[in-house]
Amino acid sequence: MADTKAAKPSPDAEEATTNSAAAPSSKAYAIVEASGTQMWVQADRYYDVDRIHAEVDDTIEINNVLLVKDSKGTTLGQPFVKDATVTLKVMAHRRGPKVIVYKMRPKKKTRRKNGHRQELTRVMVESIAVGGKAIS
Repeated sequence: MADTKAAKPSPDAEEATTNSAAAPSSKAYAIVEASGTQMWVQADRYYDVDRIHAEVDDTIEINNVLLVKDSKGTTLGQPFVKDATVTLKVMAHRRGPKVIVYKMRPKKKTRRKNGHRQELTRVMVESIAVGGKAIS
């Protein structure tokens, strides 16, 4: 006969799993509007955005911050969070992967093949600040 009683994990094991799951979400982040898109950004990470007219090693501030999450809580803007800025440093100008566009009209012997590579700028998020105080 098989034992039908399920083994319960120890309380220490439950605490370890909840603490490890909460650790990544404790880092502050912001949702910003840049280049017509909304992006989730965290400090000390780099992101590729549509081409920005700035030189390499320039610093850019984005004031269109939609949401800020830090250890104190979440601040939601209507539409933007007041006095919130995200500071970016331009790392490089790049090009995205090639996308092939192939159009064909069946039975008409009409074919057209085009390629496209999006112009991108790689930026590093230096800090997220609310009211002049850096939260990360």
